[in-house]
Amino acid sequence: MSRKFFGTDGIRGLANKVITPELALKVGQAAGIVFQNNGDYRHRVVIGKDTRLSGYMIEYALVAGFTSVGMDVLLLGPMPTPAVAMLTRSMRADLGVMISASHNPYEDNGIKLFGPQGFKLSDEVEHQIEALIESDLGARLSGPAALGRARRVDDVRARYVEFAKHTLPRNMSFEGMRVVIDCANGASYKVAPEALWELGAEVFSLGVEPDGFNINRNVGSTAPQALAQRVRELRADIGIALDGDADRVLIVDEHGRLVDGDQLMAVVAQDWRADGKLSRPGIVATVMSNLGLERYLSSLGLSLARTPVGDRYVLEHMREHGYNVGGEQSGHMILSDYCTTGDGLVAAMQVMAVVKRRGKPVSEVCHAFDPLPQILKNVRFKGGKPLETEAVSKVIQAAKQKLGDEGRLVIRPSGTEPVIRVMAEGDDRAIVESIVDEVCEAVAAAA
Repeated sequence: MSRKFFGTDGIRGLANKVITPELALKVGQAAGIVFQNNGDYRHRVVIGKDTRLSGYMIEYALVAGFTSVGMDVLLLGPMPTPAVAMLTRSMRADLGVMISASHNPYEDNGIKLFGPQGFKLSDEVEHQIEALIESDLGARLSGPAALGRARRVDDVRARYVEFAKHTLPRNMSFEGMRVVIDCANGASYKVAPEALWELGAEVFSLGVEPDGFNINRNVGSTAPQALAQRVRELRADIGIALDGDADRVLIVDEHGRLVDGDQLMAVVAQDWRADGKLSRPGIVATVMSNLGLERYLSSLGLSLARTPVGDRYVLEHMREHGYNVGGEQSGHMILSDYCTTGDGLVAAMQVMAVVKRRGKPVSEVCHAFDPLPQILKNVRFKGGKPLETEAVSKVIQAAKQKLGDEGRLVIRPSGTEPVIRVMAEGDDRAIVESIVDEVCEAVAAAA
């Protein structure tokens, strides 16, 4: 079934154009109705948000929706997405909501939903919610005596910091480590520096002055240049770049060089394998992860299972097949021993722990393999299905033959914006580049 509202990561779009108060109200009502079928008691939902100006508007519209169908609301304020997932479980809520458009600019916003165990919703449940959004909900509203209540919860920041610290051994300290943490002017701007400081690190913060407009602007995991420069200036041991809702992370080594999610997964997989912590001899990643990662893991006797793009698909495969490490090249890393979704801070702390134990610089620890040349380009389109045209199909087929068995070609529509992503990789960079250009030209002509 096609979906009208939900994409690969909740509902997302331009604030007050796509993500309107009316839509948020209906999402609250529809999701509240779906999640009140689990017993006769006072049902509750927790709502967190990042630092976008539009978060206020969406938050109160959701509150109106949930309370109008008899659901109590606990408001968390600005908190990372993984904190909302964790607090949904911890506070015995029926549902968790995160108001965020993740790494997108401030003009966008979104609504992510979590079930009572802190996991993102299945396609089936999202279909149920969509059907209710488009129905007449008037007859489903609560009577005056059964309306829900709403209140703010004050101590959630400390709860999440404590949770993050408990993912490390009690004797692990980051004392002696100089850390620059870039919070993207987003949801983690208070909790991430606090957690690292409490673990003994000397912390220098970047992107911790949100004003409603500057989330992800020239900071965070989508713009790590400022972090790299700061690490070099301060001669820091490591730089950590989170995104707007802190569910993804990238690392910068002591030379200011970027370390992507593929390298981080390799570091954790190798370390957990040595400690006997891997639940299965392998990890889960998406079709976008570098072939170099797959070859490296194979050299360790570990497998790489690939899924479609989206951390929800990674997690679904992990749960179904018993893996406890998975993630994406973009920096989502799911460590299911601790988290039910990607958690940038927890992942960064696990990598820091490996660095601390080995007593070597980040540039050595976090360069597990040499990535193959990989080119990714986006083709913007306004509508239609350019990938289904005969001309594009012929170019794609010819490109795959050129790459052969020693390379990969991945072409997919984005789940969060109107672009088609074209990625190729192989041992010969010139061939890879020419293939991507040929495919992009064909898609652009068809679009």
